[in-house]
Amino acid sequence: MENQAVRQPPQQSFDQAQQIVEHPRPKALSTRAFLLWGLGLTLLVVGLSLVAGSEVRLVGLLIFLPAIAASVGTERQTQAASVWATAGAAISIARRPGYHLDDAITLVLTLLFAGLAVFGARWRIARDTELLRLRSTAAVIQQHILHPLPEVTDQVRVDGVFEPLQEDKLFGGDIYDVAATPYGTRVLIGDVQGKGLSAVGAAFAVLGAFREAAHREPTLTGLVDALETSVVRHNAYARHSGEPERFITALVLSVGPLDRDAAQVVNCGHLTPFLVRAAEQPCEVRLGETGVPLGLASLVGEERSAAGFDFPPDSTLLLYTDGLSEARDGDGAFYPLAGRLTELVRAARTAPDGEGARTELARALRDDVRAFTHPYQQDDLAILTLRRLPAAERPEEDDRSRPQ
Repeated sequence: MENQAVRQPPQQSFDQAQQIVEHPRPKALSTRAFLLWGLGLTLLVVGLSLVAGSEVRLVGLLIFLPAIAASVGTERQTQAASVWATAGAAISIARRPGYHLDDAITLVLTLLFAGLAVFGARWRIARDTELLRLRSTAAVIQQHILHPLPEVTDQVRVDGVFEPLQEDKLFGGDIYDVAATPYGTRVLIGDVQGKGLSAVGAAFAVLGAFREAAHREPTLTGLVDALETSVVRHNAYARHSGEPERFITALVLSVGPLDRDAAQVVNCGHLTPFLVRAAEQPCEVRLGETGVPLGLASLVGEERSAAGFDFPPDSTLLLYTDGLSEARDGDGAFYPLAGRLTELVRAARTAPDGEGARTELARALRDDVRAFTHPYQQDDLAILTLRRLPAAERPEEDDRSRPQ
């Protein structure tokens, strides 16, 4: 009987992203910060004015209040700052009148700059709101296309995190999928060359091919050939449409029945996974020569082959994209993945809830690389952990019969 995957509820980020799509709110100063900042600047200007004497009027500098509020605050905050700056200029003119023409020009320019600040704030907020809606919509679409984790099959428990980069592009190129098939559990993780909608088109082509061919092809190499064909066809369409062609680095794994302590993998130019075993230091899996990325097979004319490796029960396999291995800190240093993974695994073994800490390895790595690269996320991030299930932890029959 074909094994079935037990899908877990989507992560909370799905709902959070959906709320952003429906009610986008660009970042802005809090009311308290705005009041403190406005009061402080006002006291500074008034103090300098008093020190300078009556011959110099510096209250006109308050026009910086609405200008700054327009760049970082809300429209109401900009309006309040504009009224405050105009009132300050008017009071200063009334208390210490000078030449009528100078006073009139000062007041008119203050009103003009205040009005421009309000207009600028309104335009900026409308633009930021639209960009936030577009980016959040893109993230929601991508997260719903990529199946939520964790997922449990007859052979493995697949967990992980996926965080698209939303600062510069609407879509990222990191992909993953899990298929429980008659031939075992098959897992795909990949990274599309480049960013943007043309890259995500190639990603969707590969995901669609994987979900169909994973259940059809009896061999892992046959499955990868089907993925190669999908990328070639997509590139042919892209070339005809004037869009750039893409290649995809990918790792395709197959985990067989529980009575076999081995797994197979075809590496198409992707990063080497790590294997974590009980009481042993994490190590990279030796897969031999790495094949070319999907979409480039015609350049080498060699058939891809599957490599086998030991994957015993109760061990964990770590898959990831370059958003983890090529993350950099402020000084440009790369994230030391091997060393940090060893420390995190050691900490998990000594934790009071050792098993729970180990299942959270992907999130621990995510948090660690966040701290390493703070405050910037430089690329999409996809981390998968595959834990080989002992026979006692296989899904119950009623769970495996749930509809997908």
